[in-house]
Amino acid sequence: QVQLVESGGGLVQAGGSLRLSCAASGRTFRTYAMGWFRQAPGKEREFVGAISSSGGSTNYADSVRGRFTVSRDSAKNTVYLQMNSLKPEDTAVYYCAASAVSYIGPEAKGYDYWGQGTQVTVSS
Repeated sequence: QVQLVESGGGLVQAGGSLRLSCAASGRTFRTYAMGWFRQAPGKEREFVGAISSSGGSTNYADSVRGRFTVSRDSAKNTVYLQMNSLKPEDTAVYYCAASAVSYIGPEAKGYDYWGQGTQVTVSS
């Protein structure tokens, strides 16, 4: 069992940056691949990016590649989403998720545990 708590959301102007954090409970954090998803009002939840359990592999949605970076610190049981060059269309609730089967793809069903989400609002 893994509990996930996101933080770091807020209001930022277009072109700005934010770093989201996802703190995980449990001693097995380092065995989970971790992903980030987002959901805007009236839209489906969509994949943002993911990182393997070792941190050696990452995967990103085309819409954020080159602007967002996923990283992890296993000593702190935390995964991060660094978001640069933010756009109004990045506005959404952002969720972190953990995969027990080392999945770093875009399908939500590949992830077993989810956080409650943190709101990111980008103003134009």
